[in-house]
Amino acid sequence: MTSSRIPGFYNMTVKERRALLREAFSLTDAETQNLSNADALTIGKADNMIENVIGTYQLPFGLGLNFLINGKEYVIPMAIEEASVVASASHVAKIVREAGGFQTESKERLMIGQIQVVGCPDFQEAKQQILHQKDTLMAAADNAYPSIVHRGGGVKDLDVRILNEEDASSYSKMLVMHIYVDTCDAMGANMINTMVESIAPIVEEITKGKVYLRILSNYADRSLATAKCMIPPHLLKTGSFAGEEVRDGVIHAYEFAASDPYRAVTHNKGVMNGIDPVVIATGNDWRAVEAGAHAYAARNGQYGSMTKWSKDEEGNLVGEIELPMSIGTVGGATRVHPLAGFSLSIMHIESAEELAQVIVAVGLAQNLGALKALATDGIQKGHMALHSRSVAIAGGATGEMIDVIAKQLVEQQEIRVGKAKELVEQYKK
Repeated sequence: MTSSRIPGFYNMTVKERRALLREAFSLTDAETQNLSNADALTIGKADNMIENVIGTYQLPFGLGLNFLINGKEYVIPMAIEEASVVASASHVAKIVREAGGFQTESKERLMIGQIQVVGCPDFQEAKQQILHQKDTLMAAADNAYPSIVHRGGGVKDLDVRILNEEDASSYSKMLVMHIYVDTCDAMGANMINTMVESIAPIVEEITKGKVYLRILSNYADRSLATAKCMIPPHLLKTGSFAGEEVRDGVIHAYEFAASDPYRAVTHNKGVMNGIDPVVIATGNDWRAVEAGAHAYAARNGQYGSMTKWSKDEEGNLVGEIELPMSIGTVGGATRVHPLAGFSLSIMHIESAEELAQVIVAVGLAQNLGALKALATDGIQKGHMALHSRSVAIAGGATGEMIDVIAKQLVEQQEIRVGKAKELVEQYKK
């Protein structure tokens, strides 16, 4: 596919969309069948992924369009049940591409493993001894997972802290050692857990204490991805709202989130509305990404906005986001789930770093979509119009009746299940 701009895609039937994708991406019969097959994730595969399996749970699987990131076109798979998210992200991506697209980068690519030590006779001495034997510990951790070293990754650094040093409680005072691991294109959870478990006995011997927890941290603040966009005001014009008015409304909305945790939670939920669907579609751990993102939003002592919106000297709206991204492109569900592999394939993702950058760009786009709506007509107008189809179905509409009932719900400005049921009964008569 030469461009992620596909005018009229939303007006096509599902069959027409699949045919277009098959041609544009030269999909195989098997890949096309996975899109058509409700059992792409077979019960056999599911039974080997988790315990007590009784079936599979599906989500709508759509495409974020119009994305231009670092000069590269992206059609971005998104798995989500909420109406308006895919449309909103695609709408903003279209605006941003006219302004030159998103600019993204990654800052390092190190995941963290932690070892907790308690009961040290002398915590300061234990800390110094670990630092003294830093090279030995790093080498031992690498030896526990030599395959990652052969691929150019492995342990790159180590540090140690003493927590609650002034606390007299034997339970709260502890030494915590971190290893920083380049996991290449893997998320690295199993890899890091193997490493820290393997060196725990050495740490006990060095510190004369007792090791309890040895596990990775999902707060991947040494694996940050950033995205930025700059939009001239004329591209933001919406209905009767001038571009400058929309720009200022977005900035005021951001300042609200930056100053008030109650607003920040909802603001950031909108960011994650863009991020989570891509993380899920690519078979990554969205809980880990969520936890790390929210922790990073509180890194300065108060929970605040994950994004930043401002005005530059030329009057352009400038959007920025920086978040930890504990994701991978190999291993885990990315290898097992057919649609996860498909998602990575149609984006032509070449590395975990690239995927992280795409994900934060979608988060920034979705955040702007929400703020732009709030600053103009309000969030409900567009959202409820798109939600009307789901309400119509919940009210009993089927087949061609769905569009008819959905349109009536919007026209009568009563988008609720009770009204849908009433309209369905009228339609049947």
